[in-house]
Amino acid sequence: MAATCVLLAGCGAEVEEAAQAGLGPVTVQRCGEEVEYTTPERAVAYEGGSADKLFALGLTDHVHGYVMPPANPPVTESPWADDYASVELLSDDLLNRELVVDAEADLVVAGWNSGFSDQRGITPQILDGLGIQSFMHTESCFNYPGHPERVRPFEGLYTDLERLGAIFGVSERAEALVADYRSRVEAVVEQAPEGDPVPVFLYDSGTDQPFTAGGQVPPDDIIGHAGGENVFGDLEERWTQVGWEAVVEAEPEVIIILDYGDRPAEDKIDFLTSSPIMAEVPAVVEENFFVLDYNEGISGPRNIDGLEKFARYLREFGADRS
Repeated sequence: MAATCVLLAGCGAEVEEAAQAGLGPVTVQRCGEEVEYTTPERAVAYEGGSADKLFALGLTDHVHGYVMPPANPPVTESPWADDYASVELLSDDLLNRELVVDAEADLVVAGWNSGFSDQRGITPQILDGLGIQSFMHTESCFNYPGHPERVRPFEGLYTDLERLGAIFGVSERAEALVADYRSRVEAVVEQAPEGDPVPVFLYDSGTDQPFTAGGQVPPDDIIGHAGGENVFGDLEERWTQVGWEAVVEAEPEVIIILDYGDRPAEDKIDFLTSSPIMAEVPAVVEENFFVLDYNEGISGPRNIDGLEKFARYLREFGADRS
């Protein structure tokens, strides 16, 4: 069944058969906490990374809907565009408690300090009290209060697929996906350019101070596996602010532009190339910019696509560099 399921667009039948076979509650980690789950039937996903993980596992029939803030790229650009079209868009704003209650959700999938937030009053503990199950991206558990979990970002992706596979009774499907992703990553690593890693700066946003990727988010693994070095990878942070002086001092030879929101990548590049403080930075002088799609940069299956694209860019860059 698992082998057949890999070849099909969806595997809802496999989930239904597991449920009919009497699959009982399973205990799975939610960050560093052991939590008991029953098979969800009305899951709500926040942002593309959450929905993509569910769709990649063939769980579309168990997804009631999704929440997609306007900064996110259109779902029509997703490899799972048909899956998005078959479920409800519940909101184009931030996740909130009223929304998931009104949706009669039995599982909410999101990240910590992203979809879930103390400030906005929607946390796993609050949902527990309402009888609504929750699942957090392992990558986001780095600074989860009380139950942190620290793994490399790509390992977090694999862990999420395996945990979701256990929750929905599709572990074989999850194992097959993870094996495929690991194989694709290994192929990239084997082809990485020889020599010193290329220093790379990721520019997310910000004018007074740049917002960038620390060592605890997927772009750090994308850069490293492709043969580069994230110039702020030594920061034990996820997404974080730094100073422009630190960027200049790091002398990045390539700048990744994270593409999302109402400020196109071209505008971000124009800002960097017209900034006096960045004028002598090698990547700016040589105009070495790579555009990374938002959903390739946050935890989700499209991380692997982003890695393969950036790796091709770095191989071409390496050939020119030598």
